[in-house]
Amino acid sequence: MKLWACVLLMATALVFAQRRDFLTADEIDQIKEAQEPNARITLYARFAQERVDLAKSLLSKEKLGRSTMIHDALEDYAKILDAVDDVVDQALARKTDMTLGLNALAKAEREILPVLEKLRASRPKDLDRYDFVLKTAIDTTSDSLESAEMDLGKRTKAVEARQEREKKAIEAAMTPAEREGQKAEEKVAAAKVVEQEKQQKKAPTLMRKGETPNQDTKKK
Repeated sequence: MKLWACVLLMATALVFAQRRDFLTADEIDQIKEAQEPNARITLYARFAQERVDLAKSLLSKEKLGRSTMIHDALEDYAKILDAVDDVVDQALARKTDMTLGLNALAKAEREILPVLEKLRASRPKDLDRYDFVLKTAIDTTSDSLESAEMDLGKRTKAVEARQEREKKAIEAAMTPAEREGQKAEEKVAAAKVVEQEKQQKKAPTLMRKGETPNQDTKKK
């Protein structure tokens, strides 16, 4: 019975670990409120900095269970950077100017990277319990910083090229009927965009439908 109890406990812990969100409830609310991509990136950069600060603080003192908390903080940090890159790529695909957000991100990552490298170089006694996520955090920061400092024009073209490859791969896996259905959906979406643009170009008027300025003058 004891063995089964241990197995059940481990399985339950694994399920909860997989479900654990890398953002707090309050942070999720802040991200939802920040609809503008640059604002979201700035928030993500702050949240990432807070995770590294937490790991650094935990490493500065002996505390029961600190290795688990350090592990989770670093794991969440790497996931935040992954989320950042997704937001940036989606925004660039829509031709959004991401200069402000990427500058804030790059500034934070330039400060964070040496901190993470120093933490690993210090070889804390419980390093083996979170060394993998620490190394992942360092690699993710390096990659994200390189992308943040990349010329926006080049990065936009890279994003568009990747999306085009992904689109072609998806289309290649479709049946003829599915491809026709997708084309029909794209035509409908394009027609909606054209109609919206026409509506936006129309000048506002108080006249009734079918009424002309001359008719309105005669009534007066």
